[in-house]
Amino acid sequence: MKKLKIYLDTSVVSHLDAFDAPDKMQETLALWDAIISGEYDVLISDVTIEELERCTEPKKSKLYEFLGEIDVIRIEETEEAIMLTQKYMDYGVLKEKSRDDCRHIALATISDCDYVISWNFKHFVNIRTIDKVQAVNKLLGYRKIKIVPPPMLLGGE
Repeated sequence: MKKLKIYLDTSVVSHLDAFDAPDKMQETLALWDAIISGEYDVLISDVTIEELERCTEPKKSKLYEFLGEIDVIRIEETEEAIMLTQKYMDYGVLKEKSRDDCRHIALATISDCDYVISWNFKHFVNIRTIDKVQAVNKLLGYRKIKIVPPPMLLGGE
């Protein structure tokens, strides 16, 4: 059976060490266990790494330790991803200050991911953003991509 291909945005990796949000941390650790067991093909991007680099120590080192526990496919931004990001911006998927969020979605889309996994309910995991992404992707000939928080991927609430 083909594994699901998932893209992790920075919020997921960050919640592996989020003692200020214990419920989300536990749900993220449950996802991590599923990833370690090989249930998914996991992608992260240079955008994720750029954002992780902004974390302070010792959190940054801890997050890199977690990433070292899994097989991950690292993807880099291409001209196609830059173009798709700009189309998302042109069609008002998100505002300019959230360009990096569109970069994540574009990279996941062109990498043919099944899901973007995120805890970012403000910009990613909301109906308005999801509907706009689907409309732009359809208009430009890209496949539909699902954007969900970790518990939904694992079959939870």
